[in-house]
Amino acid sequence: MSSSSSAKQSFKINWEKQESLVKLSILILAAILSFATRLFSVLRFESVIHEFDPYFNYRTTKFLTEKGFYNFHNWFDEMAWYPLGRIIGGTIYPGLMVTSSAIYRILWFFNMTVDIRNICVFLAPLFSSFTTIVTYLLTSEIYSTGAGLVAASFIAIVPGYISRSVAGSYDNEGIAIFAMLLTYYLWIKAVKTGTICWSALASLAYFYMVSSWGGYVFLINLIPLHVLALMITGRFSHRVYVAYSSVYTIGTILSMQISFVGFQPVQSSEHMLAFGTFGLCQLHALVDFLKSKLSKEQFEVLFKSIAIAILSIFLGFAAVLTLSGKISPWTGRFYSLLDPSYAKNHIPIIASVSEHQPTSWSSFYFDLQILVFLFPAGLYFCFDKLTDANIFIILYGVTSIYFTGVMVRLMLVLAPVMCILSGIAVSHLLSKYIRNVDASVSVLSSDGKSQPRQESSKKYKKYDQQQKGIKSEIAIGFVVLTTFMLISFVFHSVWVTSEAYSSPSIVLSARSHDGSRIIFDDFREAYYWLRMNTAEDANIARWDYGYQITAMANRTVLVDNNTWNNTHISRVGQAMASSEEKAYEILRELDVNYVLVIFGGLTGYSSDDINKFLWMVRIGGSTDRGSHIKEQDYYSSNGDFRVDKEGSQTLLNCLMYKLCYYRFGNVYTEAGKPTGYDRVRGAEIGNKDFELETLEEVYTTEHWLVRIYKVKDLENRGV
Repeated sequence: MSSSSSAKQSFKINWEKQESLVKLSILILAAILSFATRLFSVLRFESVIHEFDPYFNYRTTKFLTEKGFYNFHNWFDEMAWYPLGRIIGGTIYPGLMVTSSAIYRILWFFNMTVDIRNICVFLAPLFSSFTTIVTYLLTSEIYSTGAGLVAASFIAIVPGYISRSVAGSYDNEGIAIFAMLLTYYLWIKAVKTGTICWSALASLAYFYMVSSWGGYVFLINLIPLHVLALMITGRFSHRVYVAYSSVYTIGTILSMQISFVGFQPVQSSEHMLAFGTFGLCQLHALVDFLKSKLSKEQFEVLFKSIAIAILSIFLGFAAVLTLSGKISPWTGRFYSLLDPSYAKNHIPIIASVSEHQPTSWSSFYFDLQILVFLFPAGLYFCFDKLTDANIFIILYGVTSIYFTGVMVRLMLVLAPVMCILSGIAVSHLLSKYIRNVDASVSVLSSDGKSQPRQESSKKYKKYDQQQKGIKSEIAIGFVVLTTFMLISFVFHSVWVTSEAYSSPSIVLSARSHDGSRIIFDDFREAYYWLRMNTAEDANIARWDYGYQITAMANRTVLVDNNTWNNTHISRVGQAMASSEEKAYEILRELDVNYVLVIFGGLTGYSSDDINKFLWMVRIGGSTDRGSHIKEQDYYSSNGDFRVDKEGSQTLLNCLMYKLCYYRFGNVYTEAGKPTGYDRVRGAEIGNKDFELETLEEVYTTEHWLVRIYKVKDLENRGV
């Protein structure tokens, strides 16, 4: 080997090592950035759990850590859904709790005495770092390592993902997105290699996803959709057959070990696409085998006969199972994804959840910013370079953007594919244009020395002609514009994270006129009062926030944030929507000791019970016992929902109205406004001078955000 070739090879090896080191450094920095950007709430407030569901998750995790998995799995919680109670092990996805408990045990094994609460607070940021790494692996497998680095950098700071992975956001999605992307990565590896090893790993990742979040239904429908697309496009092969058959069989058996899932993978309609695709794979393999053994004429006759027979048997079998109830119908949430108006018209309890509302265009830009515009370009480049893996990411992108438009909660599913496709677009365009920034830049010769400018220009002359006339000035302009867009995305993500996703819902903050921050700690104040001033067996009626009351006040609640029992929730809604006398009968029937309401009229807090009241009316009137409650009765004569004198008398005299506005008619809220001016509704309340007869006020927090009333005992009428 000549000295020139040896030097050239040595230079190539050194460059590859340096390039790998640079990529690894960027990936590690992206993972650290992903963790760091989710710590705003810890820096601004103390280490607290966010939102409502996370308090239930924290409470169950603490129970699991202290009592062990067996007791956790068989735990009957008497403090929820009084007097029904709740079987915890059979009604939750335990992956989140088991993960936290496992980390806790491992740390204590190495004498790192960390409190379980801190593990719960920091779990989502930790898994966001893992998500950054697996996004890089998935994108690199689909397109290129450069695109993987850009995609990893995007997902590290994209607001759409930070919204559910910020410190303190201890919810299922915090680990589920990592599990979902890991499953996708291993699925792509299984399709590319056709080995059972990668397929088994994909099945294990799928099992972890099933144990973590109900969104696994999206995953188990996307993978068979990918297989169907490969069949239609003529790309189905032995590799795909081995991959899907292994993933479906192993994954289905494993998923059925989760008590909350049970036999749904073989009984519910949401899983039938996966089952049907599995059958098609077997038929496709059988057809390929027969085709290799028979002549063309024999094969055509046999194929038509078998196809008609199998199709008839399958349809008849499916019809019998569906009519007999062996295959359960689609759930209300699944119907609402196909028909956005379904939940509002038929199941108001599902439509009442804010996360189930359609996504506005502003929300897309708020959570994704420039990714919205880069997404179509990434799709184009995937179509331009069509492979089995690219078909998968195309299907993932198209389906997720549709479902996200129907339900805002699925923004979390859309954000990763937005980052992946945007990373592909940015990487492809920058790698193309940055080479044309200056065609006269000197390049390294084979011996590692720089060539003269003139010789370098000659080498680039032919390359420039191949680039279809892209001028250096145009390339510079494009690179500068792209750099500006990426910098703006960073500033936008930091601002959104700081302002929208870093303040826990239990500790509110606002800006005063001089720009200083005001903290509203009314929720914890009220829950502490309940813990210290009520009997241990007291029953609390609330429309929402039940998880927080149980976890922080240690008191029994009638309903919590779950929506599994529509009848029980409807009964509480009927009490809130009825007159005080009728509501008292319902509260006594439910054995309620205290009623807690959220009121924002004084501070301007818009997520209060008056703004949620129409959902109480709709859900309360959705059952037979509440058929007398009509939504139209709570509107004014003009068809408006008003709390002033023009409002409906039914509204102005119902229990919820009285509990929120009791004594409020004597309060000044703004200069120049009359007493009883509601800052949220922008109106003077219509019913000021009333007294409560069956309930009494026992506590109102500093800013009137939380008001607690005690249900009076029945009068002693004597003998």
